[in-house]
Amino acid sequence: MEMITVSAKTEDEATIKAAMELQTTRDKLEYEVIDKGSAGFLGIGARPVIIRAKKKMSLEDIAVDFLTQLFDTMSMTVEISASYNEEEKELAVNMEGQDMGVLIGKRGQTLDSLQYLVSLVVNKNKENEGHIRVKLDTENYRERRKETLETLAKNIAYKVKRTKRPVALEPMNPYERRIIHSSLQNDKYVTTKSEGEEPFRHVVIFLKKEGSRRGGRYNEPASSQQ
Repeated sequence: MEMITVSAKTEDEATIKAAMELQTTRDKLEYEVIDKGSAGFLGIGARPVIIRAKKKMSLEDIAVDFLTQLFDTMSMTVEISASYNEEEKELAVNMEGQDMGVLIGKRGQTLDSLQYLVSLVVNKNKENEGHIRVKLDTENYRERRKETLETLAKNIAYKVKRTKRPVALEPMNPYERRIIHSSLQNDKYVTTKSEGEEPFRHVVIFLKKEGSRRGGRYNEPASSQQ
């Protein structure tokens, strides 16, 4: 974020001048006083007030700036856009460029790691109260993965009904496990449960009559990090 140095007779005048140069308002200005200045004696030896100032960074700015610096070190050209939903307290960040598969990684593991880092940075620097949920995506991966998991859940549910035997799915992160649970929550014949410890925690799909013996259906706890 651009930092400028401004001098004026008073601190107020300096902040106004800085705000005008940065094309913002004073309430959206961050600054530090480098020299408090001096009125001198009868104007003799007077020194101006000197400040260094920059625009306050929005949540979108923070996320984009962090990712831009990260990709610069990786020598990757990535276009980044971000939008914030105040009501949902969700920051959606989208990335576009070549070789986005590298940023997605196996089953989205790299994308999840990047999302976690952005979430840490955003929530560390935010001024408002409450946790900000970050959703990082590229090439519509999140929606495509959701559709894949919903289809998987229905197919496995059909297999469980036919064989009357439970089926354990591959390990998944909390967000993906919730998709499986949600997809089958209204199914009349099967239910779901998460078992195991991270990072090997997985969903088991089984007949509802088995649920009473295994403790019933299990819902993933709410999580701010997808």
